[in-house]
Amino acid sequence: MCFSDSSVPINLIDNSAMNQEHLGPNALPILNIAGYQFVRLDELDQLRESFYQAASELRLKGTILLSEEGINLFLAGLETNVQSFLSFLRNDPRLASFQTKDSWSATQPFRKLLIKIKKEIIRMNHPTIAPEKGRAKFISPKKLKEWLDRGQDDLGRPVVMIDTRNGFEVEYGTFKNALHFNITKFSEFPQAIEERLPELSDKTLVSFCTGGIRCEKSGLYLRERGLEHSYQLDGGILQYFEDIGGDHYVGDCFVFDERETLELSLSAKPQGRLKPKKNPA
Repeated sequence: MCFSDSSVPINLIDNSAMNQEHLGPNALPILNIAGYQFVRLDELDQLRESFYQAASELRLKGTILLSEEGINLFLAGLETNVQSFLSFLRNDPRLASFQTKDSWSATQPFRKLLIKIKKEIIRMNHPTIAPEKGRAKFISPKKLKEWLDRGQDDLGRPVVMIDTRNGFEVEYGTFKNALHFNITKFSEFPQAIEERLPELSDKTLVSFCTGGIRCEKSGLYLRERGLEHSYQLDGGILQYFEDIGGDHYVGDCFVFDERETLELSLSAKPQGRLKPKKNPA
């Protein structure tokens, strides 16, 4: 199934009209959304075409990744335009529950609109890991803070934070005492875990990433490898910032667009050392 061109009426907004009516919180005009959903999708070429037409007409920029396992997107534009696109997307019953994380910026952080068809929306190269069939156990930011405050989980086990991101992302900020592997792409994560299985077996593990998508797979992988006391941080670092703030976290959070990093308020914080742009793999 794919959207027809007439599924949802699209009301275009002139992007030059940056007046008060279209300003978001803190008088910032551009709404940035990030979201993903693991769900079986087919007819990807048609889906790409309909998404591209809708997003282009709404003058949105960013990246949408489509695969048979789901969708992963980062888009930005005027709020009315972004919300119109989300209504269009959610008209597909498979994506009716699609959720986003929102932040605001003064300028458009993306240079163009890209919609790509991929084998995986986040590449792990581990075919037995299929989040669309079911999630790993997750922990809320509130519960995680309770564990980190105590230094142990509810069973008295030591808690180890597992950063699943690439090495250069970690340089911008991470949880205090988090274990990271200095990987260059997410597909290296399984091997990094294999090399540390003995030292992790008696710990409670909480894997985390920027917005949660990598942890959907890392959480399942940890369970597959027999690490039963393992969880994924629901919503990732950005949800933790929104719900908790900076407790137990040091630094900012790298994002893959021109904003470079987000601080605790989810406001952009360019640092002048943006790495080459590429989607996390």
